[in-house]
Amino acid sequence: MHRLDLTLPHLLHGIDASRHIEHAAAASLPAHTLMRRAGVATARLAMALAPHSHCIWIACGPGNNGGDGFEAALELARGGRPIVVTFEGDAARLPADARDALGRLQAAGISIAAEAPRHFDLAVDALLGLGASRAPEGRMLDHLRCMHASGAPVLAIDLPSGLNADTGRSAIDLGNAGRTQRHCLSLLTVKPGLFTAHGRDLAGTVWFDDLGADRTGTPPDARLPGRPTPALRAHDSHKGSFGDVAVIGGAPGMTGAGWLAATAALHAGAGRVFVGLLDNDAPSPAADHALMRRAPQSLALERMAVVCGCGGGTAVEGMLPEVLARARSLVLDADGLNAIAREDAWRSLLKARAQAQQVTVLTPHPLEAARLLGTDTGAVQADRLAAATQLARDLCCTVVLKGSGSVIASVDDTPSINPTGNARLATGGTGDVLAGMVGSALASGLEPHRAACEAVWWHGAAADGWPADRPFSASLLARQAGIALARPA
Repeated sequence: MHRLDLTLPHLLHGIDASRHIEHAAAASLPAHTLMRRAGVATARLAMALAPHSHCIWIACGPGNNGGDGFEAALELARGGRPIVVTFEGDAARLPADARDALGRLQAAGISIAAEAPRHFDLAVDALLGLGASRAPEGRMLDHLRCMHASGAPVLAIDLPSGLNADTGRSAIDLGNAGRTQRHCLSLLTVKPGLFTAHGRDLAGTVWFDDLGADRTGTPPDARLPGRPTPALRAHDSHKGSFGDVAVIGGAPGMTGAGWLAATAALHAGAGRVFVGLLDNDAPSPAADHALMRRAPQSLALERMAVVCGCGGGTAVEGMLPEVLARARSLVLDADGLNAIAREDAWRSLLKARAQAQQVTVLTPHPLEAARLLGTDTGAVQADRLAAATQLARDLCCTVVLKGSGSVIASVDDTPSINPTGNARLATGGTGDVLAGMVGSALASGLEPHRAACEAVWWHGAAADGWPADRPFSASLLARQAGIALARPA
Protein backbone atom coordinates (compact mmCIF):
# COMPACT_ATOMS: atom_id res chain seq x y z
CA MET A 1 0.00 0.00 0.00
CA HIS A 2 1.41 3.36 -0.98
CA ARG A 3 0.48 6.91 -1.77
CA LEU A 4 -0.08 7.18 -5.50
CA ASP A 5 2.79 9.07 -7.11
CA LEU A 6 1.12 11.20 -9.75
CA THR A 7 4.41 12.00 -11.44
CA LEU A 8 4.48 8.37 -12.61
CA PRO A 9 2.21 6.82 -15.25
CA HIS A 10 -0.65 4.63 -13.99
CA LEU A 11 -3.29 2.47 -15.66
CA LEU A 12 -6.89 3.24 -14.72
CA HIS A 13 -9.62 0.59 -14.67
CA GLY A 14 -13.31 1.36 -14.50
CA ILE A 15 -16.18 -0.60 -12.98
CA ASP A 16 -16.38 -3.52 -15.42
CA ALA A 17 -12.61 -3.97 -15.67
CA SER A 18 -12.21 -3.78 -11.88
CA ARG A 19 -14.91 -6.39 -11.36
CA HIS A 20 -13.20 -8.67 -13.87
CA ILE A 21 -9.89 -8.33 -12.02
CA GLU A 22 -11.62 -8.88 -8.67
CA HIS A 23 -13.43 -12.03 -9.80
CA ALA A 24 -10.26 -13.48 -11.32
CA ALA A 25 -8.27 -12.79 -8.15
CA ALA A 26 -10.96 -14.16 -5.83
CA ALA A 27 -11.21 -17.38 -7.85
CA SER A 28 -7.53 -18.13 -7.21
CA LEU A 29 -7.61 -17.42 -3.45
CA PRO A 30 -9.27 -18.92 -0.38
CA ALA A 31 -12.69 -17.49 0.46
CA HIS A 32 -12.78 -14.00 1.97
CA THR A 33 -9.05 -13.37 1.36
CA LEU A 34 -9.43 -10.19 -0.66
CA MET A 35 -11.76 -8.58 1.88
CA ARG A 36 -9.44 -9.43 4.74
CA ARG A 37 -6.50 -7.97 2.85
CA ALA A 38 -8.55 -4.84 2.21
CA GLY A 39 -9.31 -4.56 5.92
CA VAL A 40 -5.64 -4.88 6.86
CA ALA A 41 -4.62 -2.24 4.31
CA THR A 42 -7.33 0.16 5.48
CA ALA A 43 -6.41 -0.28 9.13
CA ARG A 44 -2.73 0.32 8.41
CA LEU A 45 -3.52 3.55 6.59
CA ALA A 46 -5.99 4.67 9.27
CA MET A 47 -3.34 4.21 11.96
CA ALA A 48 -0.84 6.19 9.89
CA LEU A 49 -3.30 9.04 9.32
CA ALA A 50 -4.43 9.22 12.96
CA PRO A 51 -1.59 7.71 15.05
CA HIS A 52 -2.74 9.27 18.32
CA SER A 53 -6.49 8.98 17.83
CA HIS A 54 -8.94 8.74 20.70
CA CYS A 55 -11.74 7.60 18.41
CA ILE A 56 -11.88 6.22 14.88
CA TRP A 57 -15.36 6.00 13.43
CA ILE A 58 -15.92 3.30 10.82
CA ALA A 59 -19.22 3.86 9.00
CA CYS A 60 -20.20 0.63 7.20
CA GLY A 61 -22.78 0.17 4.48
CA PRO A 62 -24.90 -2.69 3.13
CA GLY A 63 -22.45 -4.22 0.63
CA ASN A 64 -18.87 -5.37 0.26
CA ASN A 65 -17.57 -1.89 0.96
CA GLY A 66 -19.16 -2.25 4.38
CA GLY A 67 -17.47 -5.64 4.70
CA ASP A 68 -14.10 -3.97 4.09
CA GLY A 69 -15.03 -1.61 6.91
CA PHE A 70 -15.86 -4.48 9.28
CA GLU A 71 -12.49 -6.08 8.57
CA ALA A 72 -10.70 -2.75 9.09
CA ALA A 73 -12.51 -2.26 12.40
CA LEU A 74 -11.42 -5.74 13.53
CA GLU A 75 -7.79 -4.98 12.68
CA LEU A 76 -7.90 -1.62 14.43
CA ALA A 77 -9.41 -3.18 17.55
CA ARG A 78 -6.72 -5.85 17.56
CA GLY A 79 -4.19 -3.03 17.45
CA GLY A 80 -5.70 -1.46 20.53
CA ARG A 81 -7.23 1.51 18.72
CA PRO A 82 -10.48 2.93 20.12
CA ILE A 83 -13.19 2.53 17.50
CA VAL A 84 -16.89 3.11 16.94
CA VAL A 85 -18.58 1.02 14.24
CA THR A 86 -21.93 1.96 12.73
CA PHE A 87 -23.84 -0.09 10.16
CA GLU A 88 -26.49 1.09 7.74
CA GLY A 89 -27.96 -2.03 6.21
CA ASP A 90 -29.61 -5.41 6.78
CA ALA A 91 -27.23 -8.07 8.09
CA ALA A 92 -29.35 -10.82 6.55
CA ARG A 93 -28.90 -9.33 3.07
CA LEU A 94 -25.15 -8.80 3.19
CA PRO A 95 -23.02 -10.46 0.48
CA ALA A 96 -21.20 -13.59 1.67
CA ASP A 97 -17.81 -11.95 2.27
CA ALA A 98 -19.32 -9.01 4.15
CA ARG A 99 -21.55 -11.33 6.21
CA ASP A 100 -18.47 -13.32 7.21
CA ALA A 101 -16.65 -10.11 8.17
CA LEU A 102 -19.57 -8.94 10.33
CA GLY A 103 -19.67 -12.34 12.04
CA ARG A 104 -15.95 -12.14 12.81
CA LEU A 105 -16.40 -8.63 14.21
CA GLN A 106 -19.24 -9.71 16.48
CA ALA A 107 -17.38 -12.85 17.57
CA ALA A 108 -14.54 -10.57 18.73
CA GLY A 109 -16.99 -8.81 21.02
CA ILE A 110 -17.19 -5.58 19.00
CA SER A 111 -20.70 -4.17 18.99
CA ILE A 112 -22.42 -2.02 16.41
CA ALA A 113 -23.19 1.47 17.73
CA ALA A 114 -26.68 2.84 17.27
CA GLU A 115 -25.44 6.36 16.57
CA ALA A 116 -22.37 8.04 15.15
CA PRO A 117 -19.90 9.29 17.75
CA ARG A 118 -20.11 12.97 18.64
CA HIS A 119 -16.34 13.38 18.47
CA PHE A 120 -13.84 11.44 16.37
CA ASP A 121 -10.31 11.92 15.07
CA LEU A 122 -10.77 10.00 11.81
CA ALA A 123 -13.83 8.82 9.91
CA VAL A 124 -13.63 5.77 7.63
CA ASP A 125 -16.20 5.89 4.83
CA ALA A 126 -17.13 2.26 4.10
CA LEU A 127 -20.73 2.99 3.14
CA LEU A 128 -20.93 2.57 -0.65
CA GLY A 129 -18.30 1.39 -3.11
CA LEU A 130 -17.88 0.08 -6.63
CA GLY A 131 -21.15 -1.86 -6.71
CA ALA A 132 -23.40 0.95 -5.49
CA SER A 133 -26.52 1.34 -7.60
CA ARG A 134 -28.18 4.16 -5.67
CA ALA A 135 -27.31 7.49 -4.13
CA PRO A 136 -26.75 7.69 -0.37
CA GLU A 137 -29.93 8.68 1.45
CA GLY A 138 -31.47 8.77 4.92
CA ARG A 139 -29.11 8.01 7.81
CA MET A 140 -26.36 7.04 5.38
CA LEU A 141 -26.45 10.51 3.86
CA ASP A 142 -26.60 12.05 7.34
CA HIS A 143 -23.46 10.14 8.31
CA LEU A 144 -21.62 11.31 5.22
CA ARG A 145 -22.55 14.91 5.88
CA CYS A 146 -21.53 14.55 9.49
CA MET A 147 -18.06 13.19 8.72
CA HIS A 148 -17.36 15.71 5.97
CA ALA A 149 -18.52 18.66 8.09
CA SER A 150 -16.56 17.59 11.17
CA GLY A 151 -13.11 18.89 10.23
CA ALA A 152 -11.62 15.47 11.03
CA PRO A 153 -9.85 13.58 8.23
CA VAL A 154 -12.03 11.22 6.16
CA LEU A 155 -10.65 8.01 4.66
CA ALA A 156 -12.81 6.48 1.91
CA ILE A 157 -12.37 2.77 1.20
CA ASP A 158 -11.96 2.22 -2.55
CA LEU A 159 -14.24 5.14 -3.52
CA PRO A 160 -15.88 8.07 -1.75
CA SER A 161 -19.51 7.02 -1.23
CA GLY A 162 -21.71 8.16 -4.09
CA LEU A 163 -18.83 8.69 -6.54
CA ASN A 164 -19.03 6.87 -9.88
CA ALA A 165 -15.77 5.04 -10.55
CA ASP A 166 -16.07 5.49 -14.32
CA THR A 167 -17.15 9.13 -14.59
CA GLY A 168 -16.13 10.90 -11.39
CA ARG A 169 -19.66 12.21 -10.93
CA SER A 170 -21.00 12.30 -7.41
CA ALA A 171 -24.61 11.50 -6.60
CA ILE A 172 -24.53 13.92 -3.64
CA ASP A 173 -23.18 17.35 -2.78
CA LEU A 174 -21.01 17.34 0.32
CA GLY A 175 -20.17 21.02 0.22
CA ASN A 176 -16.84 22.79 0.37
CA ALA A 177 -14.02 20.38 -0.44
CA GLY A 178 -11.56 22.48 1.54
CA ARG A 179 -13.16 21.92 4.95
CA THR A 180 -12.03 18.33 5.43
CA GLN A 181 -8.76 16.52 4.77
CA ARG A 182 -9.80 13.73 2.44
CA HIS A 183 -8.07 10.46 1.58
CA CYS A 184 -9.09 7.51 -0.58
CA LEU A 185 -7.56 4.03 -0.52
CA SER A 186 -8.21 2.60 -3.99
CA LEU A 187 -8.20 -1.21 -3.89
CA LEU A 188 -7.26 -3.74 -6.59
CA THR A 189 -7.28 -1.08 -9.31
CA VAL A 190 -6.94 2.68 -9.65
CA LYS A 191 -10.25 4.10 -10.87
CA PRO A 192 -10.57 6.87 -13.48
CA GLY A 193 -13.38 8.59 -11.59
CA LEU A 194 -10.97 9.54 -8.80
CA PHE A 195 -9.22 12.00 -11.11
CA THR A 196 -11.90 13.87 -13.06
CA ALA A 197 -15.17 15.75 -12.49
CA HIS A 198 -15.98 15.60 -8.73
CA GLY A 199 -13.37 12.91 -8.10
CA ARG A 200 -10.35 15.04 -7.28
CA ASP A 201 -12.22 17.09 -4.66
CA LEU A 202 -13.91 14.11 -3.01
CA ALA A 203 -11.00 11.66 -3.08
CA GLY A 204 -8.31 14.07 -1.93
CA THR A 205 -5.04 12.19 -1.53
CA VAL A 206 -5.23 8.84 -3.34
CA TRP A 207 -3.54 5.74 -1.93
CA PHE A 208 -3.39 2.34 -3.59
CA ASP A 209 -3.15 -1.34 -2.67
CA ASP A 210 -3.50 -3.99 -5.38
CA LEU A 211 -4.24 -6.67 -2.72
CA GLY A 212 -1.89 -8.97 -4.60
CA ALA A 213 -4.13 -9.13 -7.68
CA ASP A 214 -2.76 -9.41 -11.20
CA ARG A 215 -4.01 -6.61 -13.48
CA THR A 216 -1.74 -7.23 -16.45
CA GLY A 217 -4.25 -9.00 -18.69
CA THR A 218 -7.04 -6.43 -18.42
CA PRO A 219 -6.93 -3.42 -20.78
CA PRO A 220 -7.18 -0.05 -19.03
CA ASP A 221 -10.05 2.35 -19.57
CA ALA A 222 -7.77 5.38 -19.19
CA ARG A 223 -4.30 6.37 -18.05
CA LEU A 224 -2.55 8.90 -15.89
CA PRO A 225 0.24 10.00 -18.21
CA GLY A 226 2.96 10.77 -15.66
CA ARG A 227 5.27 13.75 -15.56
CA PRO A 228 6.78 14.44 -18.98
CA THR A 229 10.53 14.47 -19.37
CA PRO A 230 11.61 17.80 -20.86
CA ALA A 231 13.43 17.23 -24.14
CA LEU A 232 17.15 17.99 -24.09
CA ARG A 233 18.12 20.60 -26.63
CA ALA A 234 21.29 20.03 -28.59
CA HIS A 235 23.93 22.75 -28.48
CA ASP A 236 24.06 22.58 -32.27
CA SER A 237 20.54 23.90 -32.80
CA HIS A 238 18.83 27.11 -33.86
CA LYS A 239 15.39 28.68 -33.82
CA GLY A 240 14.37 26.65 -36.84
CA SER A 241 15.03 23.46 -34.87
CA PHE A 242 12.00 23.99 -32.65
CA GLY A 243 9.31 24.91 -35.13
CA ASP A 244 7.15 27.90 -35.96
CA VAL A 245 3.81 28.71 -34.32
CA ALA A 246 1.24 31.04 -35.85
CA VAL A 247 -1.56 32.38 -33.69
CA ILE A 248 -4.68 33.51 -35.58
CA GLY A 249 -7.25 35.20 -33.36
CA GLY A 250 -7.75 38.41 -31.44
CA ALA A 251 -10.81 40.02 -33.03
CA PRO A 252 -11.68 43.61 -32.06
CA GLY A 253 -12.03 43.85 -28.30
CA MET A 254 -10.40 40.44 -27.74
CA THR A 255 -6.83 40.87 -28.94
CA GLY A 256 -5.49 39.95 -25.51
CA ALA A 257 -6.45 36.32 -26.09
CA GLY A 258 -4.25 36.13 -29.18
CA TRP A 259 -1.29 37.72 -27.41
CA LEU A 260 -1.70 35.33 -24.45
CA ALA A 261 -1.58 32.27 -26.71
CA ALA A 262 1.42 33.64 -28.58
CA THR A 263 3.31 34.53 -25.39
CA ALA A 264 2.69 31.05 -23.99
CA ALA A 265 3.88 29.39 -27.20
CA LEU A 266 7.08 31.45 -27.14
CA HIS A 267 7.86 30.74 -23.49
CA ALA A 268 7.02 27.05 -23.92
CA GLY A 269 9.87 26.76 -26.38
CA ALA A 270 8.68 27.45 -29.93
CA GLY A 271 11.48 28.60 -32.22
CA ARG A 272 9.47 31.47 -33.71
CA VAL A 273 5.97 32.76 -32.99
CA PHE A 274 3.92 34.81 -35.46
CA VAL A 275 0.78 36.68 -34.41
CA GLY A 276 -1.97 37.14 -36.98
CA LEU A 277 -4.48 39.40 -35.26
CA LEU A 278 -7.97 39.67 -36.72
CA ASP A 279 -8.11 43.30 -35.57
CA ASN A 280 -5.90 45.13 -38.06
CA ASP A 281 -6.01 48.37 -36.10
CA ALA A 282 -5.05 46.97 -32.70
CA PRO A 283 -1.71 48.17 -31.32
CA SER A 284 1.02 45.66 -30.52
CA PRO A 285 2.05 45.46 -26.86
CA ALA A 286 5.70 46.16 -26.18
CA ALA A 287 5.99 43.35 -23.65
CA ASP A 288 7.53 40.76 -25.98
CA HIS A 289 9.51 42.00 -28.95
CA ALA A 290 10.27 38.39 -29.92
CA LEU A 291 6.68 37.94 -31.11
CA MET A 292 6.33 38.77 -34.80
CA ARG A 293 3.10 40.32 -36.02
CA ARG A 294 1.87 39.46 -39.50
CA ALA A 295 -1.31 39.78 -41.52
CA PRO A 296 -3.12 36.43 -41.12
CA GLN A 297 -3.40 35.99 -44.89
CA SER A 298 0.40 36.25 -45.30
CA LEU A 299 1.30 33.35 -43.02
CA ALA A 300 2.85 30.20 -44.50
CA LEU A 301 0.40 27.89 -42.75
CA GLU A 302 1.72 24.74 -44.48
CA ARG A 303 4.97 25.06 -42.52
CA MET A 304 3.54 26.02 -39.14
CA ALA A 305 1.70 24.80 -36.10
CA VAL A 306 -1.35 27.07 -36.13
CA VAL A 307 -3.31 28.07 -33.04
CA CYS A 308 -6.66 29.37 -34.23
CA GLY A 309 -9.69 30.79 -32.45
CA CYS A 310 -8.41 32.49 -29.28
CA GLY A 311 -10.49 35.64 -29.02
CA GLY A 312 -11.53 35.12 -32.63
CA GLY A 313 -15.19 36.09 -32.34
CA THR A 314 -17.09 35.74 -35.61
CA ALA A 315 -14.15 37.35 -37.44
CA VAL A 316 -12.29 34.02 -37.34
CA GLU A 317 -14.82 32.56 -39.78
CA GLY A 318 -13.21 34.46 -42.64
CA MET A 319 -9.91 32.63 -42.11
CA LEU A 320 -11.19 29.27 -40.94
CA PRO A 321 -11.60 27.45 -44.29
CA GLU A 322 -8.06 28.40 -45.31
CA VAL A 323 -6.66 27.37 -41.93
CA LEU A 324 -8.44 24.01 -42.05
CA ALA A 325 -7.18 23.34 -45.56
CA ARG A 326 -3.58 24.51 -45.22
CA ALA A 327 -2.30 24.29 -41.63
CA ARG A 328 0.32 21.57 -41.21
CA SER A 329 -0.76 21.08 -37.60
CA LEU A 330 -3.61 22.89 -35.91
CA VAL A 331 -4.89 23.74 -32.44
CA LEU A 332 -8.53 24.86 -32.54
CA ASP A 333 -9.76 26.72 -29.49
CA ALA A 334 -12.64 28.92 -28.35
CA ASP A 335 -14.38 30.71 -31.25
CA GLY A 336 -12.73 28.40 -33.76
CA LEU A 337 -14.60 25.54 -32.10
CA ASN A 338 -17.85 27.48 -31.95
CA ALA A 339 -17.61 28.15 -35.68
CA ILE A 340 -17.12 24.43 -36.39
CA ALA A 341 -20.20 23.66 -34.29
CA ARG A 342 -22.30 26.07 -36.37
CA GLU A 343 -21.22 25.06 -39.86
CA ASP A 344 -21.37 21.49 -41.21
CA ALA A 345 -19.12 22.31 -44.18
CA TRP A 346 -16.30 23.32 -41.85
CA ARG A 347 -16.86 20.20 -39.79
CA SER A 348 -16.30 18.19 -42.97
CA LEU A 349 -13.09 20.12 -43.68
CA LEU A 350 -11.93 19.37 -40.16
CA LYS A 351 -12.55 15.63 -40.55
CA ALA A 352 -10.79 15.64 -43.93
CA ARG A 353 -7.58 16.83 -42.27
CA ALA A 354 -6.99 13.37 -40.80
CA GLN A 355 -7.16 11.77 -44.26
CA ALA A 356 -4.61 14.32 -45.49
CA GLN A 357 -2.27 13.43 -42.58
CA GLN A 358 -2.75 16.89 -41.07
CA VAL A 359 -2.69 16.94 -37.26
CA THR A 360 -5.49 18.61 -35.29
CA VAL A 361 -5.97 19.15 -31.54
CA LEU A 362 -9.22 20.61 -30.18
CA THR A 363 -9.20 22.26 -26.73
CA PRO A 364 -12.85 22.73 -25.72
CA HIS A 365 -14.24 23.53 -22.32
CA PRO A 366 -17.43 21.60 -21.48
CA LEU A 367 -19.84 24.09 -23.11
CA GLU A 368 -17.82 24.17 -26.34
CA ALA A 369 -17.68 20.37 -26.32
CA ALA A 370 -21.46 20.26 -25.83
CA ARG A 371 -21.99 22.49 -28.87
CA LEU A 372 -19.78 20.25 -30.98
CA LEU A 373 -21.62 17.14 -29.80
CA GLY A 374 -25.09 18.65 -30.15
CA THR A 375 -25.88 18.19 -26.48
CA ASP A 376 -25.66 20.20 -23.25
CA THR A 377 -22.99 20.80 -20.64
CA GLY A 378 -24.65 18.50 -18.13
CA ALA A 379 -24.43 15.56 -20.52
CA VAL A 380 -20.73 16.25 -21.18
CA GLN A 381 -19.90 16.54 -17.49
CA ALA A 382 -21.91 13.42 -16.67
CA ASP A 383 -19.28 11.31 -18.47
CA ARG A 384 -16.24 13.35 -19.44
CA LEU A 385 -14.24 10.37 -20.70
CA ALA A 386 -17.05 9.24 -22.97
CA ALA A 387 -17.69 12.77 -24.28
CA ALA A 388 -14.03 13.42 -25.12
CA THR A 389 -13.67 10.01 -26.76
CA GLN A 390 -16.83 10.47 -28.85
CA LEU A 391 -15.70 13.92 -29.97
CA ALA A 392 -12.26 12.60 -30.97
CA ARG A 393 -13.86 9.84 -33.03
CA ASP A 394 -16.52 12.07 -34.59
CA LEU A 395 -14.01 14.68 -35.74
CA CYS A 396 -10.96 12.42 -36.29
CA CYS A 397 -8.62 14.41 -34.07
CA THR A 398 -7.15 14.71 -30.59
CA VAL A 399 -9.38 16.37 -27.98
CA VAL A 400 -8.46 18.08 -24.72
CA LEU A 401 -11.66 18.35 -22.69
CA LYS A 402 -10.70 20.96 -20.13
CA GLY A 403 -11.85 20.98 -16.52
CA SER A 404 -10.96 19.29 -13.25
CA GLY A 405 -9.03 16.29 -14.49
CA SER A 406 -8.73 17.37 -18.12
CA VAL A 407 -9.29 14.43 -20.48
CA ILE A 408 -7.07 13.91 -23.53
CA ALA A 409 -8.65 11.58 -26.10
CA SER A 410 -7.54 10.48 -29.57
CA VAL A 411 -8.97 8.06 -32.11
CA ASP A 412 -6.41 5.30 -31.57
CA ASP A 413 -5.08 6.01 -28.05
CA THR A 414 -6.30 5.10 -24.58
CA PRO A 415 -7.67 8.32 -23.04
CA SER A 416 -5.45 10.14 -20.56
CA ILE A 417 -6.57 12.08 -17.50
CA ASN A 418 -4.35 14.91 -16.35
CA PRO A 419 -3.80 15.04 -12.57
CA THR A 420 -2.21 18.52 -12.35
CA GLY A 421 -3.81 21.93 -11.98
CA ASN A 422 -6.04 23.66 -9.46
CA ALA A 423 -8.69 26.34 -9.11
CA ARG A 424 -6.19 29.10 -9.93
CA LEU A 425 -6.80 28.14 -13.55
CA ALA A 426 -10.49 29.06 -13.23
CA THR A 427 -9.86 32.55 -14.55
CA GLY A 428 -10.06 34.22 -17.95
CA GLY A 429 -7.23 33.65 -20.39
CA THR A 430 -5.75 30.44 -19.01
CA GLY A 431 -7.33 28.46 -21.83
CA ASP A 432 -5.59 30.70 -24.36
CA VAL A 433 -2.32 29.99 -22.58
CA LEU A 434 -2.94 26.26 -22.85
CA ALA A 435 -3.73 26.52 -26.56
CA GLY A 436 -0.39 28.27 -27.13
CA MET A 437 1.45 25.62 -25.16
CA VAL A 438 -0.15 22.83 -27.21
CA GLY A 439 0.84 24.68 -30.37
CA SER A 440 4.45 24.89 -29.18
CA ALA A 441 4.49 21.15 -28.42
CA LEU A 442 3.16 20.35 -31.90
CA ALA A 443 5.70 22.67 -33.52
CA SER A 444 8.49 20.75 -31.76
CA GLY A 445 7.44 17.60 -33.62
CA LEU A 446 5.59 15.68 -30.92
CA GLU A 447 2.71 13.49 -32.07
CA PRO A 448 -0.66 15.05 -31.13
CA HIS A 449 -1.72 12.91 -28.17
CA ARG A 450 1.66 13.25 -26.50
CA ALA A 451 1.86 16.97 -27.33
CA ALA A 452 -1.54 17.54 -25.71
CA CYS A 453 -0.70 15.44 -22.63
CA GLU A 454 2.60 17.24 -22.07
CA ALA A 455 1.18 20.73 -22.54
CA VAL A 456 -1.77 20.06 -20.24
CA TRP A 457 0.54 18.58 -17.60
CA TRP A 458 2.92 21.58 -17.57
CA HIS A 459 0.04 24.06 -17.70
CA GLY A 460 -1.43 22.52 -14.54
CA ALA A 461 1.96 22.07 -12.89
CA ALA A 462 2.68 25.79 -13.26
CA ALA A 463 -0.51 26.54 -11.31
CA ASP A 464 0.29 23.87 -8.70
CA GLY A 465 3.73 25.36 -8.10
CA TRP A 466 2.53 28.95 -7.96
CA PRO A 467 3.68 30.74 -4.77
CA ALA A 468 0.75 31.31 -2.43
CA ASP A 469 1.77 34.93 -1.80
CA ARG A 470 2.08 35.84 -5.49
CA PRO A 471 -0.85 37.19 -7.53
CA PHE A 472 -1.98 34.90 -10.34
CA SER A 473 -3.19 35.83 -13.80
CA ALA A 474 -3.16 34.35 -17.28
CA SER A 475 -0.57 36.93 -18.34
CA LEU A 476 1.82 35.81 -15.63
CA LEU A 477 1.07 32.15 -16.34
CA ALA A 478 1.94 32.59 -20.03
CA ARG A 479 5.45 33.68 -19.04
CA GLN A 480 5.88 30.69 -16.72
CA ALA A 481 5.33 28.04 -19.40
CA GLY A 482 9.03 27.40 -19.96
CA ILE A 483 9.91 27.60 -16.28
CA ALA A 484 7.50 24.75 -15.51
CA LEU A 485 9.29 22.55 -18.02
CA ALA A 486 12.60 23.18 -16.29
CA ARG A 487 11.45 22.19 -12.80
CA PRO A 488 12.97 19.01 -11.37
CA ALA A 489 10.71 16.09 -10.54
